Amino acid sequence: MTDPSPSDVALELERLRGVVEAGFARIDGSLALLVQRSDQVDRQLADHEARLDALEKTRWPLPSVLAVVAVIGLALTLWQTAAH
Repeated sequence: MTDPSPSDVALELERLRGVVEAGFARIDGSLALLVQRSDQVDRQLADHEARLDALEKTRWPLPSVLAVVAVIGLALTLWQTAAH
């Protein structure tokens, strides 16, 4: 096997450089897409958190409702007992 000429080495290095640049460009594009999708997911998550917080603030707390119903039931029972 003979040694390659300097022009063959330079040509092969230039081809390799082009392949590496194309690969980096493809990887860069893929990373940009992943970052964009991650940002969208973060915005959706923040929106869902805000909506969940709003729902939690406006809901009736179940123990309080049960306590009010129990007091009303006790009052009605006492009123019926006193009426007889």
